Amino acid sequence: MNPAATVRSLQQRITEMQPLRLDDRALPTSPGLRPLLPGGALRKGASYAVHGSMQLALALLAEASSAGSWCGVIGCPAFGAEAAAALGVALDRCVLVPSPGSDALGIAGALSEVLTMVLLRPPARVRPGEVERISARLREHGSALVAVGDWPRPESTLRVTESRWRGLGEGHGLLDERELTVQTLDRRGTARHTVRFAGGAVADPAVSEIRRLVPR
Repeated sequence: MNPAATVRSLQQRITEMQPLRLDDRALPTSPGLRPLLPGGALRKGASYAVHGSMQLALALLAEASSAGSWCGVIGCPAFGAEAAAALGVALDRCVLVPSPGSDALGIAGALSEVLTMVLLRPPARVRPGEVERISARLREHGSALVAVGDWPRPESTLRVTESRWRGLGEGHGLLDERELTVQTLDRRGTARHTVRFAGGAVADPAVSEIRRLVPR
């Protein structure tokens, strides 16, 4: 076989194998959040950085939590249990460490060995060695990290650039719908997306489109 044919054969084999490998590493992800992520899902062993919305950060945990996984929330003293439950986070499978002090990264690393998803508000300064240790644990144990704020070399960075509320009329009604404009930066490049919340949970894109087209 000539070299060119060998290369084509190898490329074909890699292409055939890659979807299976990606599926094996995929974690349950809300349909409304899949366009934000490379491969359309959260990945085992990966880290993500979220800026500008605690609701969006918690929403990344919700689908895995609803499916039975254990999650952890570290360094978020203002954690709202009611809001998290509305998103789909199972509070009976959620480990809370609201005030970890200077040991936030150590706790995050330890919990990543036993929990599927860990949400962390990292300290202002993170040393490269600490990041490498946590990254190694994520890969070894098949867990994922969502950082609320800056995090070195994430799989994807999600930054909320706009937030709009709906549902409040002239002196009446409830703010029950929210729309976020999210800028993502990952291996696909930079892109803008819209994420909608209804009743506190991420809205399914298909349902949102039907509601948009059908007059109320």
